[in-house]
Amino acid sequence: MSNKIQKWEEISREEVFSKYGKKMEKVDFKLPDGKVSDFYIKKEGPAVGILALTKDQQVILVKQFRPGPKEILDELPGGYVDKDETPEQAAERELLEETGYKGKAKFITTAYDCAYSTMNRHCVVITDCEKVAEQNLDKTEFAEVVLMPLSEFRELLKGGKNTDVEVGYVGLDYLGLL
Repeated sequence: MSNKIQKWEEISREEVFSKYGKKMEKVDFKLPDGKVSDFYIKKEGPAVGILALTKDQQVILVKQFRPGPKEILDELPGGYVDKDETPEQAAERELLEETGYKGKAKFITTAYDCAYSTMNRHCVVITDCEKVAEQNLDKTEFAEVVLMPLSEFRELLKGGKNTDVEVGYVGLDYLGLL
């Protein structure tokens, strides 16, 4: 067996769960040693994570309960990219719906969500944000808007208690605010 890393051969794929727009697939791969092993992959479409800043450099966050860690977290706004929508358009829509803020959007890069997901997370920065509307949340969203100074936001990122840490760091780096 070669020590050179190579792609695995996919043997089979089947959907094992689908609910609330979430899907899970069982995928069997032939490994480099010839053995077959199964992996469970979250089948997810593209999403957008947003680092949004007000004109006075406050970071716009949404405080909400997250069922995975069973914690209330201060998170960056974001959500799924709809069909025929650019990452910037999705970011503008999600920011307005979740926070009522609007600003100037700029696509930065795309990051993988995790090693067991098909999601690509588009990282978008929105600057010069102003409040122009009230929140317009989905029926399963319960969120409070939080404005946080940059110094506190950097500490939040360092603490790892945020689900989009990479979006925060990529955005701050792009803006020269690390």
